[in-house]
Amino acid sequence: MELSELIKTSRVDNVQLSCPLRPSIRGTLCITSHHLLLSPRASGSEEGRKGEVVLWLLHRNVDAIEKSVQNLGHFQGSRTRGLQQEDRLGSSSGTITLKCKDLRVIQLEIPGMEETLNIANSIEALSSLESVTLSYPFFFRPGGRRLDEGWHLYPLQGYYQQILADTDAWRWSEVNDDFAVCASYPPGAIVPRSMDDEALKKSAKFRQGGRFPTLSYYHRKNGTVMLRSAQPQTGPNVKRCHEDEMLLGAVLEGGERGFIIDTRTAQTAKQARMLGGGFESKGNYPQWRRLHRPLERGRVLQDSFVRLVEACNDPSLTVDRWLSRLEGCKWLSHVKEALSTACMAAQCMEREEACVLVHGGEGLDTTLLVTALAQLILDPESRTIAGFQALIEREWLQAGHPFQLRCARSAYAHSRVKQEAPTFLLFLDCCWQLGRQFPFSLEFSESLLWTFFQHANASEYGTFLCNNEKERSLCAVKEKTHSLWPFLNQPSEKNQHRNPLYERNPLAIWPSVEPQSLQLWQGFFPRWICPKDPAAETSLTIQRLLDIQCPSREPPGDCVCNLLRISDLTP
Repeated sequence: MELSELIKTSRVDNVQLSCPLRPSIRGTLCITSHHLLLSPRASGSEEGRKGEVVLWLLHRNVDAIEKSVQNLGHFQGSRTRGLQQEDRLGSSSGTITLKCKDLRVIQLEIPGMEETLNIANSIEALSSLESVTLSYPFFFRPGGRRLDEGWHLYPLQGYYQQILADTDAWRWSEVNDDFAVCASYPPGAIVPRSMDDEALKKSAKFRQGGRFPTLSYYHRKNGTVMLRSAQPQTGPNVKRCHEDEMLLGAVLEGGERGFIIDTRTAQTAKQARMLGGGFESKGNYPQWRRLHRPLERGRVLQDSFVRLVEACNDPSLTVDRWLSRLEGCKWLSHVKEALSTACMAAQCMEREEACVLVHGGEGLDTTLLVTALAQLILDPESRTIAGFQALIEREWLQAGHPFQLRCARSAYAHSRVKQEAPTFLLFLDCCWQLGRQFPFSLEFSESLLWTFFQHANASEYGTFLCNNEKERSLCAVKEKTHSLWPFLNQPSEKNQHRNPLYERNPLAIWPSVEPQSLQLWQGFFPRWICPKDPAAETSLTIQRLLDIQCPSREPPGDCVCNLLRISDLTP
């Protein structure tokens, strides 16, 4: 199928673009196979000059479309009685409201009823393409860049080599090299050296989706590890798997004890047995203590996100009503529970010096949320720009978070399926909370978090395409699309996303989860409807001052720009 066949009208003149907090712009609207473009007509305004593009929107970024048309000829009374039918139709017009996955709301006023309907139908068709290979990353070709550049910048095997320098208790296994053992795991995994591949295969058959326990993080300070997996399939008869028990036993030495953090309630875990799932019983895993820390996911999390966005977009709310709506959507409660559970996992490793296994049901959502946040809390390397990118590659992309399913729709979509959930957004929000509470400890700023959200939902790069490494392999994503990492690692991009106050902190950072310590992410949820956050403006001012003092600035070290202090910003 040619995408051009879905475009019923490719160009319309005299279209008015309206967005909150910005003056309206009138110009020419064009539709291509992957973008919606608007170029302003010649004017003296600062919003754009003739030939410039002020709107460059990926169709994939459109979450919902609302359209209305009106034939002005029908409302002119006696003044239009003598007009011909075609004259009355010529005075028709329409309005298209585009609600985007990044929470923007764009309104287009289009002359002509037929043009309005054609534009709306074209965007609807092009924004809901089912085939991954028809998406824009397969057509995007930036100049001077190779297709293979950056895809292997953060390999899992490279992370294993770092661990190998400290211990030989673990080995690299390619038991999943053909994705036959686990469809959602990468080809390689880090496993206990004493376990052979045959034992791993048997453990995989015992775990939902084949997601056997594999190493997620090695804590160099005391040699403890964090593993992740899916739930065991014990079923109502409490089946056992000796290889799975041996695998978890091999993680511990002598009389050591470990903790299993289950992100479900105890009741949900028990009910899962009736459906073939279950949990690790104390009798079969005597060295492991099970802790339940329930985290919401799926429809509950999606509904919370939708209610929060609706509250942010309601201009009629009083302060009291707004606070009530904010509490009622429970988004900050989800943030609190995610950070609390990650802190528990980190404390087990840091303070109890115990190993940790994290899983829920499938091990694709809340499991990855906890393991990634725990590493940010414990590991100073994960709090650098490069380390954070590696963390997302390792704990979200290679670990099999189904981005294609979870990000199919955002907060505005009219139809929903149970697979959609803003789990990755919840992770980014938790990262923002960490950055706000520890403004010197994270090298990246909130602009990088916002950038990751955008690319996870709609991107010209192939990094976040598909649901796992197997699907990316079948679609030849790494052979036919560009990686996001080289783009983000350009000096200009890194400087844009770097926290100017960053100083490396070798210690763990323990966030407060008290109600007064958690705030709404103002740079995200009300981003398009409220003026810029003063804190963000201050950060930009600091960045500009640093660039002036030291234009060729390197990461914090002995650079003279480190002498700048907040007091320098005061009059």
